[in-house]
Order: sequence, then C-alpha cells, then structure tokens
Amino acid sequence: MATGTIKWFAQGLLDLGNKIHNLSSDSLRLGIVTSATVPTLSTAAPHWGGTGTTNFATNQVGTGGTQYTGPKTLASVTWTLVSNVPTLRVADIVMTQDASGFTTGAYGILYNNTDANKRALGFVELRSAGNLSLVASAVTIDWGGAGTDVLTITQS
Repeated sequence: MATGTIKWFAQGLLDLGNKIHNLSSDSLRLGIVTSATVPTLSTAAPHWGGTGTTNFATNQVGTGGTQYTGPKTLASVTWTLVSNVPTLRVADIVMTQDASGFTTGAYGILYNNTDANKRALGFVELRSAGNLSLVASAVTIDWGGAGTDVLTITQS
C-alpha cells in the first residue's frame, strides 16, 4: 500500500497544460524505483528512460520476478468530469507476494509511455520506513480518494 498521496512534478503539470500528455488516450505507467534518487515536486525534467534531466529508469528495482517485470501499465484509466471536477481515475495496482520479486522499492514514478521522451507526471512514496519488499508480502498500490482518484483539479 502506498504510504503517501501522489505528488505531481511541477514539470509534469506544465507539460499537461502544454498538451504533451493526453490523459484520455496516452498509455500511463508506474515504474518502481529505489531511493537512490528521491523525487521532489521540483525534480528537473523527470522522465523514464527517454530524454530529460532526471532519468528514474536507472534506479528501477529488480525485475526478475513474475509480479513486477517492469513498469506496470495503468488500467481502467479515465479522464472525465466527476461532479464538475476534472478527475483522472485508474485501477489500483495489485501484486501478489513473489519470492523472486524486488526488495528495495521506495517510490512509484507515474509516466507517459506514449510520449517519445517518456516524461514523468508524478510520484508516490511506497513505504515511509525502509524499503518495500514484494518478497516479504503482497503489494497493493491503493490510490485512495473516491476509490481510484489519482488527480482532481478543483476550481476555486
């Protein structure tokens, strides 16, 4: 289970406004990384293996198991108005315990796999005390909110 709420990279939100991300149709993925590079709101040009300043793919956890063989494609993605609030929803990510899985998970990096540069939009802390281990137990990344809300933009 994710420890923190999802945080949005400032660059990711700017890219959203610049029409780089189409939340209705792009393939969004979540890569799991170690704590070698700690993401922050102001991380410079975050990406996943494409071009940019901060490449989170270089710190991906081991992919030798059966449950996490690389970034997870987000399922049931919708970008719609929910009670007049633009809302991005995705299904929770569930991985069963895996004796060959990773043991050093620290953050989940949300990125756009459709974008040629694989630009990242946000991140979530997976465990506040130490590393998350798929070897030790099953892992569910529960987005929280109204079930599966990942991003809401509320007008003031």
